[in-house]
Amino acid sequence: MDSHLDWSAYEGGDDNFGFGFGFGESSGPPPTAGDGFAKAVGVCAGKRHCLSLDPGVMCPSYRVTQDERHSTRHRAETLAAALDGRLGEQPFAGSELAEALDLCVGCKGCKRECPNGVDMALLKTEARARRWAGTAAPPLRERLFARLPRLAPALSKWRGLLRLRDRLPGIAWLGEAALGLSARRTIPLPAKRSFLSAVSADRLGEGSAGEVVLLVDTFSNHFHPEIAHAALDVLVAGGYRVHLARSSVPGRPLCCGRSYLSGGLVEEAREEAGRTLAALLPYAARGLPVIGLEPSCLLMLRDEYHALGLGEAVAQVASVAMLLEEFLAREIDGGRLNLPLNAMDASEVLVHGHCHQKAFGLMPAMRKVLDRVPGLKADFIESSCCGMGGSFGYEAEHHDVSMAMAELDLLPAVRSAPAEVVIVANGTSCRQQIMEGAQRPALHMAQILQRALAIRVERAIER
Repeated sequence: MDSHLDWSAYEGGDDNFGFGFGFGESSGPPPTAGDGFAKAVGVCAGKRHCLSLDPGVMCPSYRVTQDERHSTRHRAETLAAALDGRLGEQPFAGSELAEALDLCVGCKGCKRECPNGVDMALLKTEARARRWAGTAAPPLRERLFARLPRLAPALSKWRGLLRLRDRLPGIAWLGEAALGLSARRTIPLPAKRSFLSAVSADRLGEGSAGEVVLLVDTFSNHFHPEIAHAALDVLVAGGYRVHLARSSVPGRPLCCGRSYLSGGLVEEAREEAGRTLAALLPYAARGLPVIGLEPSCLLMLRDEYHALGLGEAVAQVASVAMLLEEFLAREIDGGRLNLPLNAMDASEVLVHGHCHQKAFGLMPAMRKVLDRVPGLKADFIESSCCGMGGSFGYEAEHHDVSMAMAELDLLPAVRSAPAEVVIVANGTSCRQQIMEGAQRPALHMAQILQRALAIRVERAIER
């Protein structure tokens, strides 16, 4: 079967990654079918690093269940069996592989912490794509989650009806019965007006400190425009001229493709990624930093885009793509950051890192930037995945596991924090999980910096 993703980076290597190490009598040899995909599966050498209960990123599902069937190791072993035909004629449509991958939240912890860098999140995407290719269309729930970026503009017009869903419990339970959306979750409401529709210009700021590009993701655009406003305030206050990355298609903002990719809808993800690359390439050609706010969205440009087969443009854009905290930390290191910050009304923040921030080693950048706020003490929670995992926590069958992941480290730390301590989390899903599990609002780092600005930024934006 032809692969849906580009696994050529794994081809031509040594086959001795070996599934013979520690998998038991039934494990069998490494997979022999599947070319680069098989070699990506065979990266797992069964060294059991994923079977750890220490706080951190890997592996949140195993830390909750303490069952090896929910470990990266077992998932890789099952994928190898599927590729070798040991799971029947249609292994990717069968229950055994689906059960092995079921509790993977795509945290990317294994890619960073496994000695061999097993990328189970991407392997799961390929497996889901093959499942949909071998069966009927993906279930309606998966299609709705995947197409959220396309649906978001319309959802803002239905805010009233969406609000009724959470106010009338019967509607939520009907939604669970019909779609599998957990009735115990509240549904995030889109803002009345998106960030990009409220901005009257494509370039803002005087530019004495240089030029940057702000790539506003679906969540910061439609659901939390206040975060995009805060980031714009910070960059303009720092003296940067900010270019807002826009789509050439009216009414269809840029989308990284993350929701499609997570759902195994690879072609749709590739289409969205292609649009985004086309919009960013002229800026990248000039060497301008492309700054993002949502870790899972921005970091996709540096990670999964390489597996979408989109050519040389990926490397060029990836080389300039960075999160806001990365960019500001780089400016600090270069002695270039001139951001007028005062002490703010809160003197302490408690920070939870998004899984992808941690998997890419970006938490030190957050600390460096927060340390620039006068008088602010920043403490960091040593935690694994918050448990929301994008759409994972909204799925009825995963609600309890999702909350159990949060209860390992994150929610107890948030609940024990004094009321005056501000909670910080850059991930949309993380903030939602914190609010639902601990009834504490969490802010994006950009909002902390905005609150500490010593000046008011004037610009042509309607609030």
